[in-house]
Amino acid sequence: MPGLTSAGPTPARRAGRRRESFYQWLFLLPAALYLVLFFGFPVVKNLVMSFQDYGTATFYTGEAPWVGFENYAKVLGSSVFTTAAVNTALFTVGSIAGQFVLGLALAVFFRRRFPLSGLLRSLLLLPWLLPLIASGAAWKWILDKDSGVLNQFLMALHLVPTGVPWLTSTQLALVAVVGVNVWIGIPFNVTILYGGLQDIPDELYEAGALDGATGWRAFRHITWPMLRPVVNVVLVLGVVYTLKVLDIILALTGGGPADSSQTIATESYSLSFTQFRFGEGSALGNILVLVSLVFALVYLRASRRSVED
Repeated sequence: MPGLTSAGPTPARRAGRRRESFYQWLFLLPAALYLVLFFGFPVVKNLVMSFQDYGTATFYTGEAPWVGFENYAKVLGSSVFTTAAVNTALFTVGSIAGQFVLGLALAVFFRRRFPLSGLLRSLLLLPWLLPLIASGAAWKWILDKDSGVLNQFLMALHLVPTGVPWLTSTQLALVAVVGVNVWIGIPFNVTILYGGLQDIPDELYEAGALDGATGWRAFRHITWPMLRPVVNVVLVLGVVYTLKVLDIILALTGGGPADSSQTIATESYSLSFTQFRFGEGSALGNILVLVSLVFALVYLRASRRSVED
């Protein structure tokens, strides 16, 4: 009616909203504390250490002099850094390419229903479920030059005259490590990509078949466009994970021989826990985190633009 104004929320309603908001924050508090203690504190501590002369003497004296960007200058100017950076790039590209191509092929294959398909998919998860140190030990035995199963098999087929030095050759060590990492990463790619394929409606393939889109054409015009959001997630997570791979390389080659399989992650570990130069190790670790962050942001932005276009 004219002359009447709408009344605002009553005091009881405002109190109820404040109480509801308080309970919401209360439920979030444990997760926030967990993130701060187990993620935020280590990240900040690692960043601070990278600007300090933090070594074995620090454990006795408690002193870690501030050196600014000296640690970053040392690791970037090191002769090992260039080799480690190149190996990291080759290791990442090779691993992601192998994992994604094989994972996508297996995901498409298992989309078809056939007997024991569920059992075979379950068996594919084994490399992902095994502890990495156990996988590394098993593959080190398989790839051994003298008594390894792989060399024994190749020599039995007369494909090689003598054992191949998979882990002791400067030309083959990185290739062997990439191959093992591909084997470990395939289950993750198959699982995520298979889930994405299951979300594509069958009606699209039926409609496409009426227009002649079958086989490769169906994959190109239906499967791939619909799967692209899942592919983006798989690639970003795969790169970020692969950049920091440490266990497998340490178990197989330890970064050798002659730094031929040394990556930024293994060099950071070596500086910190072998040479006890924690400041330089932290600096190298921060560089690796920065590279991962930059890649993720650039790739996600490019993917968003392509979707909008």
